[in-house]
Amino acid sequence: MRWKTFFKGAAAGLALVLVAGKADAGPSSASPWVDLDIAKVRLVAAAVATGNRESLPLGLQVQLKKDWKIYWRSPGDAGFPPRIDWTGSDNLKEASMRFPLPQRFSILGFESFGYGDEVIYPITATLAKIAAPLSLRGKLSALVCSDICVPLDADLRFDLPAGLAQPSAEAQAINRFQARVPSDRPGTGLSVTKIEAVGQPAKFIRVSVQAAQAMTAPEIFPEGPPGVGFGVPETRLAADRLSAVFTLPAGAVDGQPLDGARYTMTVADGDRFSERTLIAEAAAALPTNVAISGLVVILGFALLGGLILNLMPCVLPVLSMKLMTVAHYGGAASAEIRRGFLASAAGIICSFLLLAVGALSLKLAGLSVGWGMQFQQPIFLLIMIVIILGFAANLWGWFEIPLPRFIADAGSRLGTAKVARTGPGTGGHFLAGMFATLLATPCSAPFLGTAIGFALARGPAEILAVFSVMGIGLALPYLLIAAAPGLVSWLPKPGAWMLQLKKVLALALLATAVWLASVMWTQTGFSRHAAPAATAVKWQQFDQADLAALVAAGQVVLVDVTADWCLTCKVNKALVLDQGPVNALLGAGEVIGMRADWTNPDPVIAGYLASFGRYGIPFNAVYGPGAVSGIALPELLSADRVLAEIAAAGRKK
Repeated sequence: MRWKTFFKGAAAGLALVLVAGKADAGPSSASPWVDLDIAKVRLVAAAVATGNRESLPLGLQVQLKKDWKIYWRSPGDAGFPPRIDWTGSDNLKEASMRFPLPQRFSILGFESFGYGDEVIYPITATLAKIAAPLSLRGKLSALVCSDICVPLDADLRFDLPAGLAQPSAEAQAINRFQARVPSDRPGTGLSVTKIEAVGQPAKFIRVSVQAAQAMTAPEIFPEGPPGVGFGVPETRLAADRLSAVFTLPAGAVDGQPLDGARYTMTVADGDRFSERTLIAEAAAALPTNVAISGLVVILGFALLGGLILNLMPCVLPVLSMKLMTVAHYGGAASAEIRRGFLASAAGIICSFLLLAVGALSLKLAGLSVGWGMQFQQPIFLLIMIVIILGFAANLWGWFEIPLPRFIADAGSRLGTAKVARTGPGTGGHFLAGMFATLLATPCSAPFLGTAIGFALARGPAEILAVFSVMGIGLALPYLLIAAAPGLVSWLPKPGAWMLQLKKVLALALLATAVWLASVMWTQTGFSRHAAPAATAVKWQQFDQADLAALVAAGQVVLVDVTADWCLTCKVNKALVLDQGPVNALLGAGEVIGMRADWTNPDPVIAGYLASFGRYGIPFNAVYGPGAVSGIALPELLSADRVLAEIAAAGRKK
């Protein structure tokens, strides 16, 4: 009995302790977690009750799974910051969200600002009635991204009673993130002293920063007027590290000048950070080292893009002919091999220089400039079809194609009068190189768009430099064999197999000719009598006035600038626009499709492209309430990227 009495007493005591503990815990200072798989969100409060204060410190707490991120108030090249609609709340007069210092994310040349792992966005809630309970009903809209971007929507409910406003368990965490909200207050050890728009017209924003103590790794997060975008900054630290200059490539999609506008620059160095809003002053010149470093990066893109063009289907006809030529070399002397490949490389580079001179002449004359525009001319296409069919017939063995007399005569004077036994003469190799350049342009957009846009938007020196390096990139395989002719010995020896290979390669040439003929058929208007292909998407004809009206009405619009001669455009259609989730949105009418056909010359479309700093296609942009000036998409589309930008454009600012 004594033991039973003891256990009963112990149980009763334990129950009293648990009840007392629960009573001491008091009201909750956080809403329940909303678990959305890739992230958890909730509202937290720095006090357990409303007290007698006019405003209360709250927070939106977000916990993200590994490798996922959420955005800052200015997301950068993509994304949008979280927003909360407080409709349905009681005793809430106003709620303002603040954004702690973010980090920079760089992915495939795109810059964005945000947070990983965990963040608390501090919120100041102003009460309509003091000393009364607060009832919050919040509808969260956000975007979280990893390899893909996913909209994050959640309904948040949180009630805070009236009573003594004692600190809560979450107060310290809220204060920690609140302390990292940048502001223009003295004593931070960093200060933005000047903002300048550099160049005539301005192409860069230059930001000068002073520090009380030496800086280690300063960073900048830029914000400008709507429609102004920024590139990756270049940072120059003074020798004493007490001052720094950030130079950011910048541009406005609507052509507005960069100077005279207000910019907010947030700078950070370790635990020090500050922000300041200033009007950009006009500055005429760009520091030489910044201009040179930017040009070096663009030249690197041009070299790599030109090299990759060798693998593109547009260059297949020339590669076919070159393969047959190489196979014929057999045991030819190294000097002969070197001469032939140097001639092909010279033809390629010469063609790019001619294109540069042509583009420069058009620009100086005030005319529209574009890449691949020769494919808009039916006469050019007809000449190309005849040449390609001639080469195909030659590979089939129907006849031999001799060099034109004037080339043979010129070659004779240069010591290469006739086609050698082992292959064409120098003139033939040179023409093959020029031919490769002409066919390469419609395949160049994904790899050369940045470099071409940079060149055509600048002066004669940059245009000539970029086009020359593009030519060197396309000619690199030829230059490699010219430098090491022994590589030819790795190829199979001439034999009967070449006769069969000729027929296969001739089919590739024939397919190219058919494609060019289909483009010419469309340009000359004969195809208009044919019924258009059935599609679930009702593409509207591109019209900038209609586009502005649709966006003003709250619609999301996807613009597709395309042409029948643009192979990359067809790839984008096949993989993204004509199938999958993007096509479903277009077909359902949730996104309006607007298509601009640049198969034939059109100054309106050329001007539209130039407004984004683009001079070739494919080109796509997304418009909506959250992107009235448009969000330019990369040349090679992916469904995830298009969906993310559609979501960003659809959010009201």
